[in-house]
Amino acid sequence: MENKVILITGGAGFIGSHVVRRFVNRYSNYKIVNLDKLTYAGNLENLKDVEDKTNYIFEKGDITDLEFINQLFEKYQFYGVIHLAAESHVDRSISNPLEFVLTNVVGTVNLLNAAKTIWKGNFENKIFYHVSTDEVYGELGDDGKFLETTPYDPNSPYSASKASSDHFVRAYHHTFKLPVKISNCSNNYGSHHFPEKLIPLMINNILQNKALPVYGKGENVRDWLFVEDHARAIDVIFHQGKVGETYNIGGNNEWKNIDLVKFLCQLMDKKLNRQEGDSEKLISYVTDRAGHDFRYAIDASKLTNNLGWEPSVTFEQGLEKTVDWYLANQDWLEHVTSGAYKNYYQNMYSNR
Repeated sequence: MENKVILITGGAGFIGSHVVRRFVNRYSNYKIVNLDKLTYAGNLENLKDVEDKTNYIFEKGDITDLEFINQLFEKYQFYGVIHLAAESHVDRSISNPLEFVLTNVVGTVNLLNAAKTIWKGNFENKIFYHVSTDEVYGELGDDGKFLETTPYDPNSPYSASKASSDHFVRAYHHTFKLPVKISNCSNNYGSHHFPEKLIPLMINNILQNKALPVYGKGENVRDWLFVEDHARAIDVIFHQGKVGETYNIGGNNEWKNIDLVKFLCQLMDKKLNRQEGDSEKLISYVTDRAGHDFRYAIDASKLTNNLGWEPSVTFEQGLEKTVDWYLANQDWLEHVTSGAYKNYYQNMYSNR
């Protein structure tokens, strides 16, 4: 794919910025176009270290704007698409399901249509790579893991919208022969993560000695994937994955939410030279959210066996790297937790 232009949607967001950074730094022979709407979760500060690179271009725009998307594809003649732009927070999907339908479903179909139109059936070396979530599979009991063949059973408006977008991507492959790849990943953590998600929320609140809101009894289980390992997996799948295939990406790190929060409290107490147990006293149990899936766990053996990818860090190692980054970048935290985010946080947690 030398001298080819690659579109990365949602590239100013948490996962997207790590993917953009990796591709810009590793592939000087690609021109990377980062398309982002710059909503609350999109932040160009995430990419200050690559914004002046000659193979990087930023375009501000909305994937639900069909005319804009068509013009963008016409302008750049993309040879590859890595589609990460999405509304991704379950709580927000409960508050406003339609916004998730528009961005995650209509936006994805707009991109598919634009790719189909601009490529005009000449699909050689073209790739439309759709990045999805393990939440499309529903929830697990105490045993078992999600496989690529696990039937879809989404339980929230967010996961339903992502499941729908997955189906459209596959439909365009089967109906129009569009060269697609899909990956479904477990919960990500790492630097530059907007602090409405569990780990950055807890880090931010511990720093400010605020309550640490834990849903229900904190018994829900998640598989945690270091975001840099996810970006590396996307790189591998984009270049080596088989067209038409789906790959699950997981961290092999299952943790109950309450155990994770307590471990994070211990880590933060050490880093901040506080008394052991100080941060744990901030834990506050709040009413469980509607449709809260009990457990997710990913079987990533297909990706490991077929493409040689595996996680590079343990959860403990990755979490320490993550904490260190937030402690060293508290100005970033202050910038992203101002204004609209404070209002949202108040609405979500104050009356529970």
